[in-house]
Amino acid sequence: MTGFLVFIGVILLCLINVPIAVALGIAAVSAMLATQGVASLPNVPLTLYQGATSFPLIAIPLFILAGAIMNSSGITQKLMDFCSALVGWMKGALAQVNVITSMFFAEISGSAVADVAATGPIIIPAMKKRGYPGPFTAAVTSSTASLAIIIPPSIPMILYAVMAGASVVQLFVAGIVPGLIAGFTMMGLCHWYAVKHNWPVEEIFQWGKLWRAFVDAWAALTLPIIILGGIFGGIVTATEGAALAVVAALFVGGVIYRDLSWERLRVAIVEGSVQTASVMLLVAASALLGLYLTEAQLPQTIAQRMISFTTEKWAVLLILNFFFLFIGMFLHSAAAIILVVPIVMPLVQQVGIDPVHFGVIVTLNLAIGQQTPPVASVLMLTCSIAKESVWDVTKANIPFIAVLLATLLLVTYVPVVTLGLVDYFYR
Repeated sequence: MTGFLVFIGVILLCLINVPIAVALGIAAVSAMLATQGVASLPNVPLTLYQGATSFPLIAIPLFILAGAIMNSSGITQKLMDFCSALVGWMKGALAQVNVITSMFFAEISGSAVADVAATGPIIIPAMKKRGYPGPFTAAVTSSTASLAIIIPPSIPMILYAVMAGASVVQLFVAGIVPGLIAGFTMMGLCHWYAVKHNWPVEEIFQWGKLWRAFVDAWAALTLPIIILGGIFGGIVTATEGAALAVVAALFVGGVIYRDLSWERLRVAIVEGSVQTASVMLLVAASALLGLYLTEAQLPQTIAQRMISFTTEKWAVLLILNFFFLFIGMFLHSAAAIILVVPIVMPLVQQVGIDPVHFGVIVTLNLAIGQQTPPVASVLMLTCSIAKESVWDVTKANIPFIAVLLATLLLVTYVPVVTLGLVDYFYR
């Protein structure tokens, strides 16, 4: 009963705009005092410190910093220019550029918020100027940005791997096919809209222009190859790959493009530090709550009760999908992973669900949560950049959310979509 009250307490505190890390800390300390007394308080600072010092977590601030450096240098613009030369001949070309740029950016930053911050201020005004409806423009920008947490590298996947004891590299590999399926399906949806509304072609296809754009962007295009190639090839770990991403972004932005001044670098470091602090506070507070839940054996209790209700894997997956979709509407992805994954993992293990497969399912659920109010962190940021009504953008976003939902169902009930490459390379 106490565990249930703790969970409800966290949700209620979040709904009244208490910072999520603070809400987790308040709930955990309150529960410890109520059940274990004042003698449990000396464990609080030790648990907070130990929870935030796990080695795989070092990858999070490094990937965040790499994304911030890309935002501050000319890398994002080079990628967009190349994508424009690649698909500018298609109807609704700028919408296609939006999707492809997000897919490229996803392979470097691992953060949907970083994706919107980098591409939104450039692509949204350009699309509006060419006559695309404002709500549609914001919707396609927001929904494609969430591909950044599906296509590797992915910050939520790193958090999940730490919480669930899964392999970060295998999770990254498992996210490749679902991310590409969702991305190319969104491109198809944009093409359908473009034909329906007769949206413009930006330019005729020219091999010469594509070649010039490629020459201009080749260094930016090597970043995903360097980062993901190093990780998947076993040359570097995911954490070392994150450090490699920072070095590569610094070299490309500062040395090759010479578009990264000391002032811009300072802004990138400050931006990355602020984002890192918010995530790591969540991680530390979650460790405190996790300690209490473990001692109270709440995860094991939930698993036993769920199994007494049904042992069918498909039914358990359906219930967990509904649960994470609901949680994703009220919690940021990091908070949802930190709060919920340790609770449901005993159930996942007892039913026989592969933890890597389940990790991609969780990530897709939370990608949808980034688009569904009331929290909808990525949607809200996009609406702020586009200066559009949240309600209007949400209505325009429904078809793109449907694409993510269809991808989620495919991933949930056709495991080979996620585990095919993992089994081939690592098992």
